[in-house]
Amino acid sequence: MQITYLGHSCVLLAGTKRVLIDPFIEGGSVLGLDPDIVAVTHGHSDHMGEAVALNRKTVAITEIGRYLKSKGVPAETMNIGGTHVVDGVSFSMTPAQHSSSIEEAPPGVPGGNPAGFVIRMDGVTVYHAGDTGLFSDMKLIGDLYHPDIAFLPIGGRFTMGPNEAMIAASFIGAKIVIPIHYNTWDRIAADPVAFKKAIERTTDLRVRILAPGESYETGS
Repeated sequence: MQITYLGHSCVLLAGTKRVLIDPFIEGGSVLGLDPDIVAVTHGHSDHMGEAVALNRKTVAITEIGRYLKSKGVPAETMNIGGTHVVDGVSFSMTPAQHSSSIEEAPPGVPGGNPAGFVIRMDGVTVYHAGDTGLFSDMKLIGDLYHPDIAFLPIGGRFTMGPNEAMIAASFIGAKIVIPIHYNTWDRIAADPVAFKKAIERTTDLRVRILAPGESYETGS
């Protein structure tokens, strides 16, 4: 599987299918990426992004899925704790500690709960935490799903910062940790190099820092 970090929380998984998570790029567009499946962790505009314009099969929590369907998007709805297989790709929806309004929707349209995803494709298990603070049940995500790769936010203020993400990484136990949701704007500035050094000095986990547009091949 080829993993491309596109900036902020947007990640493209390319294998048997092309799965695009949180389709938002600051100052850019994801419309030329041609994903087979889109996954949306929550309704904030810097995560739902261009989901409507993409108009692809989109995996989301029930409330967001209903909103997307009202816009003509072929949404695949699910909820936290469930697993749903779309075109051979398995999505398990996990909790996240955050908020979730659909910012582009009219007032009163519910956004459901924020979530993360455990995605299994081509024998690789990826955990995308979405926007979240640290919570102790991340240990269960590690125990249940044994992810190979974990995408964890480190930007602080609106999510975990580096110190909390270090604990999250130890709870989850994925051998490869890729930091996300940092340095998009000054208010979520963080040093991924310091995060990498601290984790690799104290654990056997490895951190891959990817610049926007940079890829990582599993097994490399």
